[in-house]
Order: sequence, then C-alpha cells, then structure tokens
Amino acid sequence: MKRANLFTKVNSQLRTCPLIPVNKVLKPCFLLSVLITFLLILCNGVEAAASTNKVTNIGAIIDGNSRTGKEEKTAMEIAVQNFNNISRNHKLSLHFKHLKGDPLQAAYAAEELIKEKKVEVIIGMDKWEEAVLVANIGNQSQVPILSFAAPARTPILTSLRWPFLIRMASDGSEQMRCIAALVHSYNWKRVVVIYEDDVLGSESGNLALLTKALQEVGSEIEYRLVLPQFSFLTHPKDVVQDELKKLQHQTKARVFIVLQSSLPMLTCFFGEAKKARLVGNDTVWIVGNSITSFLDSVDNPVFSSMEGTLGIKTYYSSNSSYKRFEALFQKIFRSEYLNEYDFQPGIQALRAYDSIGIITQAIEKLGSNITSPKMFLNSVLETDFTGLSGRIRFKDGMLPDAPTLRIVNVVGKKCEELDFWLPNCGFSDTLYVEQGKGRCRNSDGGKTSGGLSGPVIWPGDLNGRDPKGWAMPSEAKPMRIIVPKRTSFNKFVTFRTGDERPVGFCVDLFDEVVKRLNYSIPHVFFEFDGPYGDMIQGVFNK
Repeated sequence: MKRANLFTKVNSQLRTCPLIPVNKVLKPCFLLSVLITFLLILCNGVEAAASTNKVTNIGAIIDGNSRTGKEEKTAMEIAVQNFNNISRNHKLSLHFKHLKGDPLQAAYAAEELIKEKKVEVIIGMDKWEEAVLVANIGNQSQVPILSFAAPARTPILTSLRWPFLIRMASDGSEQMRCIAALVHSYNWKRVVVIYEDDVLGSESGNLALLTKALQEVGSEIEYRLVLPQFSFLTHPKDVVQDELKKLQHQTKARVFIVLQSSLPMLTCFFGEAKKARLVGNDTVWIVGNSITSFLDSVDNPVFSSMEGTLGIKTYYSSNSSYKRFEALFQKIFRSEYLNEYDFQPGIQALRAYDSIGIITQAIEKLGSNITSPKMFLNSVLETDFTGLSGRIRFKDGMLPDAPTLRIVNVVGKKCEELDFWLPNCGFSDTLYVEQGKGRCRNSDGGKTSGGLSGPVIWPGDLNGRDPKGWAMPSEAKPMRIIVPKRTSFNKFVTFRTGDERPVGFCVDLFDEVVKRLNYSIPHVFFEFDGPYGDMIQGVFNK
C-alpha cells in the first residue's frame, strides 16, 4: 500500500466515526495518531529500501554431478551469503545451470541465463571448450564471462577475439615444466604420455608444451596414447585393455604421464593397468593437476590401483581466512552431500569463492551502478587482491602469476604432500613468502636441490631404490648385447670359436658392474659381423 493511499483511507475512516465528548476520545485519538505516524514512517522506509536495493543476477555454469561442480556450488553460495549478510543496499542472486558432463550444452545454458534470468555476469566452466562456447555468447550479449579454465597455450589475439572473457587460471606451461623437471631429476630419458580426448582436442596444447619442456632437459616422448572419451564407449574395459597391450609390446619406457582424464576413465584405466602389471616394479606414474585436484575425494578402490603415483597439485595457503572458510564449507558440504567420501574444499572451490569476491569488489568500486557492461568488465579486470586461491589480478584477461605447485604421493588411502616447485628455484621442502612472492629453500638452508627431498613410495616393492623407468630385462626377455666380430684389439672383447660368451676387458668390467647392482639383469650376447657404423645405427634404432 502506498503512503498517500494509506493516509487517505485512514482519514476517511476517521470522518465516519460518531461524535463523542473530547474527554472520552482524547487518549484513543492520541494513540491512533501515534499509530498513523508510525505506519507512515514504516511505509516510507519500505519504499526507500525498495528503491535503493539493487540485485545483481549472477549466472553459474557447472557440472553439478561432478565432485568439482558440487564444491564450486557450495563455495559460491557461501560467498554470496557472506556478501548479502553485510550489504544493505545491494544483493546478489545466484542462478545455476548444470551441464551434466556435456560441454556442448554450455552455449545453450548461457543463452538461457542471459535471456530468462537477466544475469549480468556468468562464472564457471571448468573446461576450455566450455569457456570458448560461452565466451561467444558473452560477446554477443556483452556479458562478462569468468572462466575457471584456460587453454594450455593462449591463442593469438585471444583478448580481441573474446573481449568479455576473463580466465581465472594460468596456462599449462609451468605445470609441464614441473613434470619435465621431475623426469630430469631421476634421469628418465623416455616417457609415455596418456590423456583422454575431448571435443576440441584441448590437450594437444599441453602435449606440445610438455614435448618442448622434456627436450630442454634431454628427455623425449616415446609414445602417445590418446584415449577416446569415456562417455562415448560401449565397452570401455575392452578398449583400455587393447591400448595397454600396445604399451607393453611397443614401448620400452615405463614412465607414464597422465595429463588429463575424467574420473570414470581414470578408475577404469588404472584398474586395468594394475591387472596388466604396468603399475608395479620399476614403473613410474605421474598425473597432472586436473586429476590430482579430485584425488582426495575419490573412493578407496581407485587409490589402491594408484599406489605410488606422483601428482602435481596447485598449492594454496592454509591461513586464518582459509580455515574459517574451510569450517563453514565442511559443515554445509557434509549436510548437503552425504554420499561424498571427503569434505575438504579443493582449489576449484577456492577459485569459485574468489570469483564472487571479484564481482563484489567491482560492484563496490562502481558504487552499485553496473548498468554499463564495459564499465563492469573494466572494473573486474582492474581487480587486485589476495584471495583464498592466491593473488587475484589480471593481465591480458588471465592470471599472469605462475602458481606454486606441490608434488603429492598416493600412499594408502590419501595423498602425502612432498616438495614444492617454483619456476625460480625448482624443488624444495620449504616455502616462504618474500615481497609478496613465493620463494623456496631446503630445510637445511643449503642450495635448492634438483630432485625430491622426501622419501617417495613407488609402485611395487623396490626396497628403497628409485625406479629405472624402463622395461627391465627378464628371463623371458633378456637384455640383448651386441658384440662386434672384428675388433682392432682382441684384448678388449672377442668371441672365441665355439664359445657362446665373449671374453676380454670390456666383458670383465661389465660383469663386475652387474655384480654390484641391487637387482639382476638377465642378458645374452650376440655377435655382429658387419661395418661398425651399421652396428651403432642398429642399436640407435632399437
């Protein structure tokens, strides 16, 4: 009811009242006047609040069925509730769209949010192919898009092509350098790269970065295994088994790097790899950040088949702000998702929380006036604060600061944290902050080492030694050693007539080395009768 209408109605009711002596109505009329005054003030306050209470509609596109999506939803709701509790004249309203594992629905979801919910900004999109589709819609409607994903390699003129796209992530170059540094620290020369394909083939960018990073440390990719999308497979186990057979028979490298995989494919692949004894003695398994981020939330059967795996993980500080958020997150997440295995927030939850912080800072900077999409976009791009996930600032539409990475080791039912890794200092067991940037050093105060300082649990039973990273010789497949028939000096090595084994200084030295190894190397010798250059070329080709 409007104030004027209320006033007119009350006056009309007063005029219809019968006349009675003043002394009998003095007190009731006084009380009535007080009541009328109170109602007028109350109505005026309601109208004022209604006129100043601005509501910003925020769209969120996530995979609500995935663990990551559930974490993001909870984190966003906490951030929105925190803002709404303290803001008097501005409120946020969240509107979710769930992709259910299908990236192609992202564009349709964005259109619905913009047209039906009148959202002024869209956040989410954990995959780059989703972010690209939504960014096209954002361009058409001039709606800022905050994506949790970024391409492995930033395409040329990305900011011009998608001016309303903001990437709350850095590219994959530092992670690939970290993996290459890990390979180099154990002197593994050849690796096998494995990843599950996606709609846009996004992992090809990471593959190119990893190839370059490995070449810089003297290693190379021997074999690349591209798995089809799990959702497209009728009999995934059969497909995985066939691919594993190729690995067993066509490759010598036993350092396996899994760059990206969905949880169903990861579960199937590691289960079958363990049955095929590819997760065992002298094998190495390294998984990328996108996989490690959800490992803590998976069930025990997956962990049992990944025992000894190393993972790359984005590090974040457990400061007081994080601990307050963590306590609230666990309480809400536990009550809403009873079937989940773990209730700890991951890095994606922290980024989701910070994404709301970016929006609220932009709102406060503009004084709640975000009617201009370009002004709002520019305000977001000028963000600079330290959030739960780290420093939040943008350059060319993405986070420019290299993340601090941490190596974790799958042991038993959890991931044990090992060393930190930073581009400026490599691996270290200690991290500190200097002038706002991460620095690392070893606990003994010495120079940062090139390898991992802590003990690592590897697949199989290695009795404390590090894996060789290549297919070890066996009695069924012994090491083949070629010996030239014609030599310039027989004392070094020669085959005597009728002997199956050569003799000479080189053979004696080889035997002494093998004796001192803490493992056996079954081997056989073959005589080669031909040019020395052909022999060397034959060994190289193997």
